Amino acid sequence: MPRDPEYDVVVALNYYAPYVSGVTEAARVTAEGLAATGKRVLVIAGHHDPSTPRREHLNGVDVLRTPVALRIGKGIVSPGFVPTVVAHARRARLLHLHLPMLEAGLIAAAVRRTPIVVTYQCDVTLPSGAFNAVQTWTLDRSHAVALRRADAVVVTSEDYARSSRLWKAMAGRVHSVPAPAVDRAGGTPSFRRGSGLHVGFLGRIVEEKGLEYLVDGFRAIPDPEARLLIGGDYTSVAGGSVVDKVRARIGDDSRISMLGFLATEDLPDFYASLDVFALPSVNSLEAYGIVQVEAMMQGVPALSSDLPGVRMPVLDTGFGRIVPPRDPAAITAALLELSDESFDQAECARVARERYWAPAIIERHVALFDSLYRSPRSR
Repeated sequence: MPRDPEYDVVVALNYYAPYVSGVTEAARVTAEGLAATGKRVLVIAGHHDPSTPRREHLNGVDVLRTPVALRIGKGIVSPGFVPTVVAHARRARLLHLHLPMLEAGLIAAAVRRTPIVVTYQCDVTLPSGAFNAVQTWTLDRSHAVALRRADAVVVTSEDYARSSRLWKAMAGRVHSVPAPAVDRAGGTPSFRRGSGLHVGFLGRIVEEKGLEYLVDGFRAIPDPEARLLIGGDYTSVAGGSVVDKVRARIGDDSRISMLGFLATEDLPDFYASLDVFALPSVNSLEAYGIVQVEAMMQGVPALSSDLPGVRMPVLDTGFGRIVPPRDPAAITAALLELSDESFDQAECARVARERYWAPAIIERHVALFDSLYRSPRSR
């Protein structure tokens, strides 16, 4: 470890703000939280959006974006990414890698003396086919190298980690730390239309979210005053959106609204407009669902798929229902149950904040990082 480190933490991931996903938001909130404690933080990511600057100081964090030469599905190819991360990591007190990331194994193998923390968000699951099978195998091999070389592996839940294809590569160094959630308090119910049950979804409009099953389940509710509000980007999504499929399932049901991308300032009003938040995920690309936690923190119960990791906020708090993936009938039944159930919303929101609010999660990261500064594992 260098005597005069350039940064306390170098963070590496493929996509960073203004791109919005669960991975990027968890990385952004963590990085900004660490910077707020006085740590010098550099984020290195691909320059996926040419309208953003190559370098900037964003909310206390230095951000460096490397040029993108090629895009393959959800992935980006940036030839300068690995050497840039390695060079800065060798002059830092700690390297923080956010996976999935194809380059993770190369980076971890090249960084010898700097402690490494890997935040493992999820396994990669791609549609069937020879090319996708090669991509998945390559990603798993790279991730396994990074996980084995890491001094610590952070996961959102051990429930998810134990289900991962790479559990053996991370076992023994796992720290279960939920993703940091932002408190979206202070909103007004400006998205409500009428007095019926209002169900909401927020996230990228992509295959793994299972939105068509949510639409089918909601449409079976007979109440003409019920509403389904679907918020999230579908115009600039890595790997492409399934918005056409979702719209086809909506058909002529005027009770369902596609809201598009919601700006940060709109989120308090969105959560304040809901009676139930729905996260109908269908595969392992969803490992937690920070948006359901943000809803819980505002007193809104969650409907979640029975998937490792995704189910844990509801299991831990009792604030919602868990349904099998791809089961519209179960979604209908759960929504009707939740519409009739009387939760102590204030108490449930308090419990959710206690467990998931960003400042408490950042404290746990600081404690872990500080312990590794003092005694990095010999590799």
